[in-house]
Amino acid sequence: MSTKNVLLAEDDVTLGFVIKDNLQDAGYSVTHCTDGEMAWKSFQKGNFDICLLDINMPQRDGFSLAKKIRQISDIVPILFLTAKSSEEDKVKGFETGADDYITKPFSMKELMMRMEVFLRRSKKLKSDSVDEVKLGTLRVVFKELKIITPTTTIMLTRRETELLYFFTQHINKVLNREEILLNVWGKDDYFLGRSMDVFITKLRKHLKADPAVKLETIHGVGFQLTVN
Repeated sequence: MSTKNVLLAEDDVTLGFVIKDNLQDAGYSVTHCTDGEMAWKSFQKGNFDICLLDINMPQRDGFSLAKKIRQISDIVPILFLTAKSSEEDKVKGFETGADDYITKPFSMKELMMRMEVFLRRSKKLKSDSVDEVKLGTLRVVFKELKIITPTTTIMLTRRETELLYFFTQHINKVLNREEILLNVWGKDDYFLGRSMDVFITKLRKHLKADPAVKLETIHGVGFQLTVN
């Protein structure tokens, strides 16, 4: 397995050292930054496979840093490492582009398991054998994260692409919420469900480019992608 590059933004020097030491022992290459601005500069210079971000940091907080990272890359997974566990914080984190939350204190085994889930998913998105599908007059090019319509090109985020990919593998099938969350996000969680609803709303707007393509809510059950 090739070495995975990790950006670790954690202002607690002791905790940062422990995380970095454990990850390096497990074969990861880790760049540890103790404030958000340092982490942002490092991200722009490096080629990272995953980002681990604390929320409360000097110079630039984790939410702001995640937004900046998403302006450059929709592919790299972002995990928040935080003592914050309120509903508002979790929802805000997912809205800024985070893939998951790990609440302090956590075990290194838990952290590495969650990291591997998103690293595998990111690799699958890059290398999946299905390059594109046609939905009516729309072409969805998964590897390039875009929908090509007869008149324009719509760029997708990584999460939108993963979600749409899952729906296109089950056209005309009713998918329940739990099934979607487990397959796209890796777990069934209330806060992830809130995030999923936001992404489905965004996908609906994109798919309106062809009225024959509908992403419908099946009340009390889940969702269904249909092409007439």
